[in-house]
Amino acid sequence: MRATIDGNEAAASVAYRLNEVCCIFPITPSSPMAELADDWSSQHRPNIWGSVPAVVEMQSEGGAAGALHGALQGGALATTFTASQGLLLMIPNMYKIAGELTSAVMHVAARSLAAQGLSIFGDHSDVMAVRQTGFALLASASVQEAHDLALVAQAVTMATRVPFVHFFDGFRTSHELNTIELLDDDDLRALVPAELVRAHRGRALSPEHPFIRGTAQNPDVYFQARETVNPFYAAVPGAVADAMDALAARTGRRYHTVEYSGHPGADRAIVVMGSAAETVKETVAHLCAQGERAGVVQLRLYRPFPERALLAALPASVRRVAVLDRTKEPGSAGEPLFLDVSAVLAEAYATGERTVLPVVTGGRYGLSSKEFTPGMAAGVFAELARDQPRRRFTIGIRDDVSGLSLPYDPGLDIEPPGTVRAVFFGLGSDGTVGANKNTIKILGEEGLHAQGYFVYDSKKSGSQTVSHLRFGPEPIRAPYLVAQAGFVGCHQFGLLDRVDVLGCAATGAALLLNCPRPPGEVWDALPRTVQEKILAKQIDVYAIDATRIAREAGLAGRTNTVLQTCFFAISGVLPRDEAIAKIKSAIAKTYGRRGAEVVQRNHAAVDRALAGLHRIETPGRVTSGRDLPPAVPAGAPEFVRTVTAAMMAGRGDDLPVSALPVDGTYPSGTTAYEKRNISDLVAQWDPDLCIQCGNCSFVCPHSVIRSAYYESSLRDGAPAEFRSAPLDARGLPGTLFTLQVYAEDCTGCALCVEACPVSAPGDGDRKAINLTERAPVVAAERRNVAFFETLPVAVPAAAVRVLSRLRRLRRDPLSQADVAAFRRPADGRQRNRLLVHLRRQPANHAMDGRPGRPGPRLVELAVRRQRGIRAWHAAGRRPARRTGPAPAHRAARADRCRVRRRDRQRAPAARVRAGGAARPGRRTESPARGPGRPCGRRPAQRRGPPAAAQRVDRRR
Repeated sequence: MRATIDGNEAAASVAYRLNEVCCIFPITPSSPMAELADDWSSQHRPNIWGSVPAVVEMQSEGGAAGALHGALQGGALATTFTASQGLLLMIPNMYKIAGELTSAVMHVAARSLAAQGLSIFGDHSDVMAVRQTGFALLASASVQEAHDLALVAQAVTMATRVPFVHFFDGFRTSHELNTIELLDDDDLRALVPAELVRAHRGRALSPEHPFIRGTAQNPDVYFQARETVNPFYAAVPGAVADAMDALAARTGRRYHTVEYSGHPGADRAIVVMGSAAETVKETVAHLCAQGERAGVVQLRLYRPFPERALLAALPASVRRVAVLDRTKEPGSAGEPLFLDVSAVLAEAYATGERTVLPVVTGGRYGLSSKEFTPGMAAGVFAELARDQPRRRFTIGIRDDVSGLSLPYDPGLDIEPPGTVRAVFFGLGSDGTVGANKNTIKILGEEGLHAQGYFVYDSKKSGSQTVSHLRFGPEPIRAPYLVAQAGFVGCHQFGLLDRVDVLGCAATGAALLLNCPRPPGEVWDALPRTVQEKILAKQIDVYAIDATRIAREAGLAGRTNTVLQTCFFAISGVLPRDEAIAKIKSAIAKTYGRRGAEVVQRNHAAVDRALAGLHRIETPGRVTSGRDLPPAVPAGAPEFVRTVTAAMMAGRGDDLPVSALPVDGTYPSGTTAYEKRNISDLVAQWDPDLCIQCGNCSFVCPHSVIRSAYYESSLRDGAPAEFRSAPLDARGLPGTLFTLQVYAEDCTGCALCVEACPVSAPGDGDRKAINLTERAPVVAAERRNVAFFETLPVAVPAAAVRVLSRLRRLRRDPLSQADVAAFRRPADGRQRNRLLVHLRRQPANHAMDGRPGRPGPRLVELAVRRQRGIRAWHAAGRRPARRTGPAPAHRAARADRCRVRRRDRQRAPAARVRAGGAARPGRRTESPARGPGRPCGRRPAQRRGPPAAAQRVDRRR
């Protein structure tokens, strides 16, 4: 049975049907495996033995590993799905599971480990970190292999008792849609017979046949006990080969633990694991067709390392070998796969099994899903052909620090001409990815082989997504991005200003634009650079206002259905009527659970799409006078202009090693320079209705709504569109209030509108803040933001005195004149409150009295001042007190305090004379102050031992 699914579903389908317990905790990119298992269990879908697997979500990956261990020891067939740090949390239990020879398979979407920075994307860092645990490691290179080898791993672990980690590249394989042949339940039963399951249950902990497992062992026996497992691991490579042969007998798909492809008398070879093997195979076929003697060795079984199979697969004619690792092991003589291959070849040469020892080089590639293309594979072969190839290298980056990177041709295209390629640019949550997944599945059902891969931004919702689609009559083995697309869809018109949308377009390609302008204005609305590329590549341009059509159909913001219909109409891959029927069927399947109304709205959008599609006539010359706007302002910091701007524009792959921080330390506040303009609707403030509650600013998840109050005189010179209202607060006459929306950062989530408690009289839908079209207001709001940022930040009135001192302190930060003022407790508390309030203000803020002139930041000044105070205490001196007459308000306050102290001192004496008693523990007479007691504080504790009289009194 043929189906179009991704790698996660391919592996989970087998794992679910072959197990009774799934212990899960979701982590990207393995989460879909756990989610699918949970969904199938909730639908009571049975496994191959007729029972419904129990899916248990634990509190962490460590808990999932513990639950897995316990279920296995109880005799259940159990599995789990994980990646990255989640796999590392399972290491303690992995040692126990392997040490106890417990049959199990863990399915891993291999992902980067957090080092100098966190990355959710794929490489082999995590699986290489568990290669010493005793788990066997089996690698899949494609979606089909992820499906088939999941069964092989389960069959072998049941037969050998050695637990397996079955892994495949995160995102590149786990999230790639591809057309595969599915295994049915009979295939699974054939490779995992019931007697193996009964043997597994017989080894379980049970009160019916009690025994102890997992004892403490001392130095006298621990070493010997560890060596007892050697025969089990020695049997694994043969058992894997037998299981692969059994699978081939049933399906016709033949695999080997180590597989060679290429020229039979190759002189150069690459050794590689994972999805890159598919790329190298296709590149080797291309090079051999040109007369070169090249080959590739693909390892599927990595642990236990298949030494004999590697020596048998590698032709004896090979003189130079490049071993590619998708991980980095700092400080090592080489990466893990390189060291293993080098050791096997060196030992074979030393024992005389091989007469020639090839030159073995080691390279790193593809960390964190970095692209590995046919041009890069050809670049490695070109390096091997040199007289003195580099012994260590990297490929795919520009290393100007260590000088390890290899040059390569990025334009090498080896895909067959019958393959149709398309690229779609959209935003997260706009439906682009979902529509393209449906497109791939529709084409797969029509007998075509299809592939879909989706590049996600880590910002997720509202961030850029790029969909790469391929389909054709032959199986597609191209695990890399589309570089020459015959169709390009730009589902957000604003992306033309920020991303090189046409960089991947082939000559004569078709471009579909989602543009809000009438057809006659589309060409002139394009930036000059885009027009130049359209003319140079002879691109056919189509446009549709999909946003308006979706809104009219009741699908505001969901343009995917409209644009999917346009793709089928333009590409012609299916007859128009048949394509529309297939689209509607896919809509019913995808959105049926959301109700009939949602399905009907999507069907209505499909029907309206073709009427709104227009072909744009190109005049044959550039007419636009608008250039692409800069990614960041010219006044941005250097790091933002050189590094952040390149990342924002999608050119991060071109950055050299020297441009990036060595320890992952980046300057803060760089988000302020990223004006994404991702929403067609943005918030707009209505000062006439606003009650200045601040709810909108509080709930805004992206902090795009800022408020300020200021003196009315500061509004002079404001743009005509700048909004303000009188401040609704006592004690601040002549003060204005402004709520400024940063429209270019607004995502149109409408949370501010929902949080606003005010509605207009007679119009309940209109509030003090509302959503409006971004395009008409963005230019004015840009000017408003520029003026708003010149307004001083309001400072609490209680901090005015401290503020005046800070002005002097900033002008003369090394002066000691104000040290005494900051030593008083009250002023210290005010200072601390002020520093918290102004912590994030720029150094040249208006508070220093000289705007435009930089000065030290407040936090830095506070540290300096504290150091100065400590210096006074260390010297044993007190700062000089203020000299001269005190201010009038302080003198009056001092007089009031003296009167209150005098009254309190007289009161106890008066009570004693009236026959009352003074409070115990209080003095009724003071030699310095006369009769009475001090104000309501306890007397200071006397240092040292108490006097004899006091001791006697205390005993009484």
